[in-house]
Amino acid sequence: MPRPTRLLVVALALVLLAAACGDDGGSDDATTTEPLGAAEPAESPVPEVAPAGEVRDLAPQPEGMVYDDETDILAVAVRNATELVLIQGETGEELRRVALPGHARHLRLAGPGGPVLVPAEDSNTLVTVALPGGETTQTEVGEYPHDADAVASGRILVGDEFSGTLSVVDDGDVVHTFDDRDQPGGVVAARDDVAGVVDVGDFTVSTYDVAAEERVDTVPGGEGPTHLVATTDGRLVVADTRGDAIRVFSTDPLEEVATLPLEGTPYGIAYDPEADVVWVTLTATNELVGLDVSGEEPVEVDRIPTVQQANTVAVDPGTGRLWTTSRETGELQTIDP
Repeated sequence: MPRPTRLLVVALALVLLAAACGDDGGSDDATTTEPLGAAEPAESPVPEVAPAGEVRDLAPQPEGMVYDDETDILAVAVRNATELVLIQGETGEELRRVALPGHARHLRLAGPGGPVLVPAEDSNTLVTVALPGGETTQTEVGEYPHDADAVASGRILVGDEFSGTLSVVDDGDVVHTFDDRDQPGGVVAARDDVAGVVDVGDFTVSTYDVAAEERVDTVPGGEGPTHLVATTDGRLVVADTRGDAIRVFSTDPLEEVATLPLEGTPYGIAYDPEADVVWVTLTATNELVGLDVSGEEPVEVDRIPTVQQANTVAVDPGTGRLWTTSRETGELQTIDP
């Protein structure tokens, strides 16, 4: 009877294959581990310490945020209602809400005065929002755009997380697509037309010459890097979320030059170019940590209690004022120096 024979052969083959995959050089207790996947913020506990500064209600599920000192506007992406909330930085007055085609987790500015770059993830579009008026334009990019930034030439590099691509947008059109990434996460303009990119799928940091449309280099980025900022001297500061560390990379050449262990699942990150300080949210401990990056090694200079589940942070470089939001409670926290 041929059918039982075929089944027996297949079963035997599967047994042999399982034995081969489990072979670790002689160990009798080898186990199979699943791929780690992209690192995520910790599930923050209810704060045991009162958050610093002023805390007020904003909207359900606020997350991505960026501050523009030219217009004194804080932009906050609200995921529950897929809106961008524009707030006057000095007074805290809400100016307007701008409807978005999809939710966003991370925001950047194309330049002083805006526009705000909004990767609207589940709509596969990059939305630019003018300041202060809130006028929008939309560009269709790759699948699930996660982060974006504009380089010196004005071109915008968009990390399309789920399609493993990077879209180059110029004047509202995609003019080039890099298809050499696994799962791009954080994206930041580093120097001139060079941008830094964190791949949250293969845990690397890469640099791209966006104007030349070529990848420059790729190096390991830690145990689970997620987001990054660029300093005024062109270095990249990366939150290694799974690795509980901050990693600093030079960009010419691209190489890791410093590491600071930072327990608490670092995730959100922002840079104050006036003070040369990087601010990082610790999602496991509801804290915001300031790191002086003016020297060769980052040095902790401040630690501030935050609201619950503070996944992002924004800073006013003129005054040092800080903002973060609670993804859990829908609150906005304002911290003055």
